[in-house]
Amino acid sequence: ISAKPGVCPIFSLDGAVLKPCLKLCFLDRNCPDDEKCCSNGCGRQCMPPYKGVCEELCSQDGDCLNDEKCCSNGCGHQCMAPSKGVCPRKALGIGLCHVLECVDDIDCPNDEKCCSTKCGLSEVCMEPLRDLVVEK
Repeated sequence: ISAKPGVCPIFSLDGAVLKPCLKLCFLDRNCPDDEKCCSNGCGRQCMPPYKGVCEELCSQDGDCLNDEKCCSNGCGHQCMAPSKGVCPRKALGIGLCHVLECVDDIDCPNDEKCCSTKCGLSEVCMEPLRDLVVEK
């Protein structure tokens, strides 16, 4: 079972509000035509794929300087500093979801990590567990 070509648009925080999480699809094959099953910040819904150009600024860690790693940025790849620590265990998702706060660790303040919750596909900034250094 393969995903449809293209990438999901990055969810915008503009106008985001606390709302019930609805999973209107689970896989791309649940969506009509070329639409993909994408996160809407809390649940999932069918959306047209991103039509812009996804820059591939690296293809492997060796393309990056210092200790940076070649990582997905949601639409292509770029060199990023390795993430320190790991996300704590997923919080229980009861009732309403958190509003999507982040897409990647770089969106979080200080040294917090962008971590998923059990409620939909909501991502929130959290203090990492610092026992490990994790390469993305």
